[in-house]
Amino acid sequence: MKQGLLKGSRSRILAAVILAIAAIFVVRLFYLQVIQHEHYVTKAKAEQESRFIIPAKRGEIYAMSGERQVKLVMNQTVYTVFADPMTVTKKSEIIKTLNDVAGGNVRDGFAQLLDAKNRYQILATKLSRVQADKIKEKGYNGIGFQEVSQRVYPEGALASQVLGFVNNEGKGTYGVESALDAELHGTDGVLQSVTDVSNVPLTIGNNNIREPAQDGKDVVLSIDRSVQSKVEQALAAGMQRTKATHASAIVMDPKTGRVMAMANLPTYNPSEIDKVVDVADFNNNVISDPYEPGSTIKTFTMSTAIDKNVARATDTFNNTDFIQVGDAPISNATKGKTGIITFQTAMNWSLNTGFVTIAQRLGDGKNITRSARDTMYEYFHDRFRMGAKTGVELANEAPGLVISPEELEGSEVRYSNMSFGQGMDATMIQVAAGFSSMVNGGNYYKPTVINGYMTNEGYKANTAPQPVATGVIAPGTADQIKAMMNEARRSSFASVDKPGYIIGGKTGTSQVSKNGIYSNNQSIGSYIGYGGSDTPEYVIMVRVSGENQELQGARDALPIFTDISNWMIDYLKIQPKG
Repeated sequence: MKQGLLKGSRSRILAAVILAIAAIFVVRLFYLQVIQHEHYVTKAKAEQESRFIIPAKRGEIYAMSGERQVKLVMNQTVYTVFADPMTVTKKSEIIKTLNDVAGGNVRDGFAQLLDAKNRYQILATKLSRVQADKIKEKGYNGIGFQEVSQRVYPEGALASQVLGFVNNEGKGTYGVESALDAELHGTDGVLQSVTDVSNVPLTIGNNNIREPAQDGKDVVLSIDRSVQSKVEQALAAGMQRTKATHASAIVMDPKTGRVMAMANLPTYNPSEIDKVVDVADFNNNVISDPYEPGSTIKTFTMSTAIDKNVARATDTFNNTDFIQVGDAPISNATKGKTGIITFQTAMNWSLNTGFVTIAQRLGDGKNITRSARDTMYEYFHDRFRMGAKTGVELANEAPGLVISPEELEGSEVRYSNMSFGQGMDATMIQVAAGFSSMVNGGNYYKPTVINGYMTNEGYKANTAPQPVATGVIAPGTADQIKAMMNEARRSSFASVDKPGYIIGGKTGTSQVSKNGIYSNNQSIGSYIGYGGSDTPEYVIMVRVSGENQELQGARDALPIFTDISNWMIDYLKIQPKG
């Protein structure tokens, strides 16, 4: 009987143990399958699925060629080799193959990336189709390939400082490439997929998540390929003639603000970045290098005087070749035009004394008073917008500087210098845009290098530009200043222009300040002008410079303007005045 009781107790104990073990399994399974369900699903997905970036195609860049659109920047397909170190095998073979096939396209230290803990490691970039196929045929586990677009420049160095380039990280640098990087880049897509043992995405299952890539926009510039080419050729010829080491030019449509050409020499080929010795060659000096514009600013001073009704071309003053403002003596570069002369004569011979006199007449007639300085600042800075960024769609634009009369440095002496283009800094694009508003009747257009976009339906032009400010000067003022500039050119340079057209402009010779002192052996030569028949069809500004070179507006910059201007008349098919 005792044995029977013992057997029963043992059975009950065993049953209890089995039930306890079963309960533990049930609780554990419940914990794993219910409470920890999401954790293990996520962990399984992490082991079975990979997340792939689908690169967006970068937008291409076009220029105008008359009414047509032509490509300046194209895309070429190259390949990126990447690895998932968790699935890679035959590491030594992979390293040897990449060194043999990819060569200089592998990343520094790529062999160590095969041991990295992160699952996506780029090993080599910019491989050709042939190189990629040679690696693919090896069938290495954990090695994948992505198609990537590389920039190609069918026109070589043409407009390179306008275009900019794309760096090794795929980011736009300088020019339009930087300024419109987001638009051009587009939005990358995403593919999250179950993969096989070779990390190749499978196309089955409901776990795929795909966000399609949105390709970048194809931009059409206002730059005209033919005008740009002519400007670059004219600058090169001018540099050879003058021995200048730097030259810049801009051509604008004064009726819209569209930039038809913008060039600087020296330049570079964006497909050969590694050959650039001086990084300054990347700079677009038309927008990024403020300087004292010199006598080109006399047109702005005269416009202000005409608009404020204090002086006209035929009004006179007594020129003694010398004028004193405070403790600063101011003299003329051209001597001998003394006596009672007109302001037109002062414009023709670029006499500083005439424009200081105008600044005085904006005040009490004898002094450049605070009222006169306020007026000059209003016109120079607020209306013509010098000393402020224009907002052109290019990277690295500089603001320049026009000192306000409210500041301590905005003195009578400074404003006397500003009347003939010293004591202020402006970029060429600021001067050209303000000048355009002067000759188009008083409408200020924001300079633009964008004409429109290429779409699936073809070219889509932007809406016609609208002036951001009207009444900069009165239309009558514009007519008078154009006539003065035309007379200034005809009085000395009429023989160089095509007959039957109205061409006007102004020279500028700027001293260069070094350590706060004007140099006696270095100057910048510039010229700005307009051309057309009944109305101005283009504005051209040219600048030449060089270390320890005394370059002049009339002798060195004006011939380059003339070369471009005469060519523009033929290219635009402008009819002579009737």
